[in-house]
Amino acid sequence: MANLKEHGLIVSCQAVKGEPLYGLHMMGHFARAAVLGGASGIRANYVDDINEITAQVDVPVIGIIKTVYPDSEIYITPTLKAVSYTHPTLKEVKALLTTKCSVIALDATNRTRPNGEKLEDLIKYIRENAPQVEIMADCSNYEEAKRADELGFDYIGTTLRGYTEYTKGIAIPDCELLRKMTSTLRAHIIAEGGIWEVGQLKAVLDTGVYTVVIGSAITRPMDITKHFMKAFGE
Repeated sequence: MANLKEHGLIVSCQAVKGEPLYGLHMMGHFARAAVLGGASGIRANYVDDINEITAQVDVPVIGIIKTVYPDSEIYITPTLKAVSYTHPTLKEVKALLTTKCSVIALDATNRTRPNGEKLEDLIKYIRENAPQVEIMADCSNYEEAKRADELGFDYIGTTLRGYTEYTKGIAIPDCELLRKMTSTLRAHIIAEGGIWEVGQLKAVLDTGVYTVVIGSAITRPMDITKHFMKAFGE
């Protein structure tokens, strides 16, 4: 049985250092508000925030650690360890396994991983050390999603569509890509990225996705304000 609810809404509650809402207790409050509003899951960054959130809400949490490494563009849980702003390395994976997150999201793009690590090794480590934890692939195109499916990811998301160098400028959400993924891949498909309006959400659900993640449009007041300022020509 999947840890994440089918046809539910997962709310991403994240703030990074330097942003006004960054701080341990802020994301816990955001997560509680999201769950009271009907969210069936939370996506969260950093061990402290994940621990605060899992203490406040009883829904599955997708855990990530964003870290920047000088030898890689990947920043979402980049390695097995944890440094500063990427996709997990083994270091980040080990850190996430100390929390109660139900799912760990990994950058599954074709970009070079930090420390020369391999995506397969991160998957193997999680499967062997925490078989109850499911794994999500954050992808930017179909080729990456197909490879993630072959590697046995439980969930595949469009999280990085438009954020890799080779997908910049592509309009998101990309319903055509989502339809292709849902019709050809085994894993549960998660739509994530660029959903700002109810109409967009309905269109995404019509593609047959398993569930949806929405972040900025719900939990980032600065981005929400900028979105509406466009009406003033800002």
